[in-house]
Amino acid sequence: MSRSVISGSQDTAAHNTVGKRLGRKGRETRERIICAMLRLVGDPAGPAVTLTGVAREAGIQLPNLYVYFPDMGELVLVALSRVMETAERAYLDKLRARWPDEGLRQACLEFLCHYHEFWQQNARILHLRNAMADAADERLLVYRSEATRPLLDLLIAQMDCPADSLEAHNGNVATVILTGLERLATVLTSSHFPLATRRGWERNSDELIQGLLEAEAEVIGLTIAHRRVANAQASIAA
Repeated sequence: MSRSVISGSQDTAAHNTVGKRLGRKGRETRERIICAMLRLVGDPAGPAVTLTGVAREAGIQLPNLYVYFPDMGELVLVALSRVMETAERAYLDKLRARWPDEGLRQACLEFLCHYHEFWQQNARILHLRNAMADAADERLLVYRSEATRPLLDLLIAQMDCPADSLEAHNGNVATVILTGLERLATVLTSSHFPLATRRGWERNSDELIQGLLEAEAEVIGLTIAHRRVANAQASIAA
């Protein structure tokens, strides 16, 4: 792959799929397609997202859509780049200051609530990303890895891992935390989750979600606290 899939270059294309430079009308049509895609994925109760549906929403013929996007994967990448522009304010900035040792669990919970809200607001496009990545679409696999890297690095930093440290274990622990974050967010924002709660739980879904987020905050808080102590001891020993 010759360019980063999250560099933003695919969101500011200068040429269409046949190599023709985009003029004003072409840029406007392309933007109309992207906005149509974002509206469709932003509707949790809407129909399945297809290229035909996007073309209809954008008010163009399907062959004209292919002039700007060769397949669904390319369109998903552009939509994701727009969505991920909001990630910093949504949840990443909650990780940039070191969480206090006292109140670590509460800081984790605050972050998790913001992270969950981001997933709720963007569930459809994020589930589509995961489905395509799990189906071995290389573009989405690379995108998912690159897009989650800032979160992974910030989790490592919360463990008081020295900036110049190449210790693999901190990264492994952060990867496990991140995997848990993604998986729980995927489950809690699934369209099937309310049905599962009605069948198997006495509590309503909001209570269950809050309880699970609090449990996750406890696990992450304990893990980070443990890694902070271990890293401090390792630094003294060194």
